Amino acid sequence: MQTIIPTILMQAAESESNGGGSLLKFITGGGIIGYIIVLLSVVAVAFVVIHFVQIRRTALIPAEKVQAVREMVERGDLEGALEYSTLPANDCYYLRVIGAGLKRFLRSPFGAFEIKAAMEEAGAEETAKLYRTMDVIATIGSVAPLLGLLGTVQGMIGAFDTVATGAANNASYYEELASNIAIALITTFQGLVVAIPCVSIYGYLRNRVDALAGECAANADEIVTLVEKGARKGGK
Repeated sequence: MQTIIPTILMQAAESESNGGGSLLKFITGGGIIGYIIVLLSVVAVAFVVIHFVQIRRTALIPAEKVQAVREMVERGDLEGALEYSTLPANDCYYLRVIGAGLKRFLRSPFGAFEIKAAMEEAGAEETAKLYRTMDVIATIGSVAPLLGLLGTVQGMIGAFDTVATGAANNASYYEELASNIAIALITTFQGLVVAIPCVSIYGYLRNRVDALAGECAANADEIVTLVEKGARKGGK
């Protein structure tokens, strides 16, 4: 034992001087479960990038499209506004909501009474779609620490098996024991490193969606007011 301790200290000093090797160990030292966690982290990064690009005001509620629809509705050109809202080139969160309301207003005999409800239904559906795509990030944030715990259990089982079956005076005994304990700790570390950012970013993106959905609803209410005002003038 007295010869083992200095050896361990020397190995620790060598690992301190080799930072790159230590970092690589945290990535590759978790075994199969560790590689699964690393793969999940790559998937999470991809979805985070996609959602940061998608969940922007300029992507969901483009100011120029809001203004264009508003001007057409103010002129009373509801058919033109509906056509503009349904063009594939203009597709966005805001116009899908507005298009649903205008379509109900123009196509249904009770459209004047249902336009707001139609927009609210479309807004809820579009928001739910965004939530569903973000669920991947939340799921990874929940699964990663569980996989880390699974790796911890696997490593500890291997460590206890080594203690139970190995010979303490054998040099490979300590290497195998240390390897199993390392797997246990590294997978826990990996799981937490993946989970904490995923949970935090998911909360941020969800709040961002709620804020933009509220802004879209406010703009949609203005369109409803303009449509109803135009309908009253037409009735006169």
